[in-house]
Amino acid sequence: MTNSVIEQYKLGAVQVKVSASERPNKYTVHCSNGEFASEFTVSEYEFKHYKRLMNQRITEAFNQANDPHSESESDHA
Repeated sequence: MTNSVIEQYKLGAVQVKVSASERPNKYTVHCSNGEFASEFTVSEYEFKHYKRLMNQRITEAFNQANDPHSESESDHA
């Protein structure tokens, strides 16, 4: 069975590809910026209702991977 692409888009430098998983009602999310890559599974419900949060977390994770010395939310002056 081939995994069909549900959606494909960019978040800044990060390419995001969402495809159907082998498991029912699950999607595989593959993210890559050319240097780092990440893949995880989400339910159909999570993708439809929490996509904005998922995109924020993807962006934060790739920003942190690119600059591990960047300020975190706990670094307040």
